[in-house]
Amino acid sequence: MTNSEADYLTLDWSKLRYKHTAAVRAALIKRYEPATVNRVLSALRRVLKEALRLQLIDPGDYARAVDILSVKARKELRGRALTQDEINKLMRVCFADLSPAGFRDAALIAILRGAGLRRAEVVKLDFKDFDISDGAIKVRASKGKVDRTLYLSENGISIVNAWIEIKNSATGSLLCQVNKSGRIVEHRLTPQAVLFILQKRAAEAGLESFSPHDLRRTFASDLLAAGVDIATVQIMLGHSNPATTARYDRRGEERKRSAAAKLEIPLRN
Repeated sequence: MTNSEADYLTLDWSKLRYKHTAAVRAALIKRYEPATVNRVLSALRRVLKEALRLQLIDPGDYARAVDILSVKARKELRGRALTQDEINKLMRVCFADLSPAGFRDAALIAILRGAGLRRAEVVKLDFKDFDISDGAIKVRASKGKVDRTLYLSENGISIVNAWIEIKNSATGSLLCQVNKSGRIVEHRLTPQAVLFILQKRAAEAGLESFSPHDLRRTFASDLLAAGVDIATVQIMLGHSNPATTARYDRRGEERKRSAAAKLEIPLRN
């Protein structure tokens, strides 16, 4: 808009008009996903609103400048949910590996599947964040800077405890690196390492490729299928908006069939 004569700090935002904001919208659409475009447009509208409050822009010019439509998000949902059979196969390849890596990877998958953590959250877990007695997992300063507590099932607790016994250390990170010789190294896993581990185990199990976030989607879908209300699932996932939680639902047509079966319609006598 300024031929590189101004940046975001020196630009006179009050001079923006509809032709400018419409051009920004068009440029963003070419480069980013709908959700990102809409976040930027929301910020742009907010800056112009401040200019209006400071009486730096005419109300008519403001109204026209912010009159730009948000971009509709794609209808097709990203990712997938794993079936229970796929999860069973994944765990079996970890159980068959009797090296420390096998125990660690089983614990990693148990936490991702059983608590629905993001991979950035699981790598930050310290030993002190896991309560061996009841399986409580303390997720600290997660996305949105909000702490939350989750709980593993008895099977999940057993799998994580088996790794802790192998690790033989009550300090440091809960999940750590294992070098090529099978020796446990007290260095925290990285989010990229989590992806590599899952890709490796998926290949060994003969599964279609999936992402760490797909285990989070599986966690949400299975809870909703079990009848857990969406507000509780939202809290467990750490979402601020239930609409975000709804996008994690991968139950598909079976959900609609089950819902329809609950509606009673009397038969003709």
